[in-house]
Amino acid sequence: MRKDVYKRHIENFDNHWWFESRKNIIEKTLQKYINKKINILDYGAGSGVNVGMLSKFGKVDIYEPHKETAKYLYKKYSAKKFKIIKKISSKKYDLIILADVLEHIKKDKKKIKELSRKLKKNGKLLITVPAYKFLFTKKDVILGHYRRYRLSEIKSIFYDFRIKKLSYFNFFLFLPISTSLLIYKILNSDFIDSVEKKPNSFLNLLLFLIFNIESKIINFLNFPFGISILGVFEKK
Repeated sequence: MRKDVYKRHIENFDNHWWFESRKNIIEKTLQKYINKKINILDYGAGSGVNVGMLSKFGKVDIYEPHKETAKYLYKKYSAKKFKIIKKISSKKYDLIILADVLEHIKKDKKKIKELSRKLKKNGKLLITVPAYKFLFTKKDVILGHYRRYRLSEIKSIFYDFRIKKLSYFNFFLFLPISTSLLIYKILNSDFIDSVEKKPNSFLNLLLFLIFNIESKIINFLNFPFGISILGVFEKK
């Protein structure tokens, strides 16, 4: 992760419309499949935006391979009930979550196979990833993304799991966001600084209210398209 990417993320994730809405969507999804306290691994936790929410479902281990971000997590969470781990041990989990992590991993299929061995029987793996290769821009490159995904590619990666949930999301904002990305792509513009920063309070609230609608209905349907993909998979 580039230093400017790390710094921008840390400075802007708090109450950011996108992170808050995604967190709520993940929480509502987990509520459907989890009804007791469990052991959780937040793999590639980033700034820890999902840690507090995940703790509602059980004990959370935090793993972040990026050294500077890991230092930030240690300062923020080491005095609390969360465990920050430096490497993946032989411990097995009921749930492993990769929230916008898989696209950063060059050998994604291999990583999922590795993580599947850290799941208990019937354990679940939840992912979110960016969707559609045609939306791949300079922003993805700067963020360290190797790819964006189609549903068929996700199915091929998780062929050895039971698919519990697989849907696009960020559906209602798809048109304005995808249009903007394509314009930036045509112009070959380096636009990450402007779009990654938290917008003014009014726009931030408006985008949150629109995006967050999806958290209310994600368990009742699968969106036909969206900026991102969400999947829940159960180990056989």
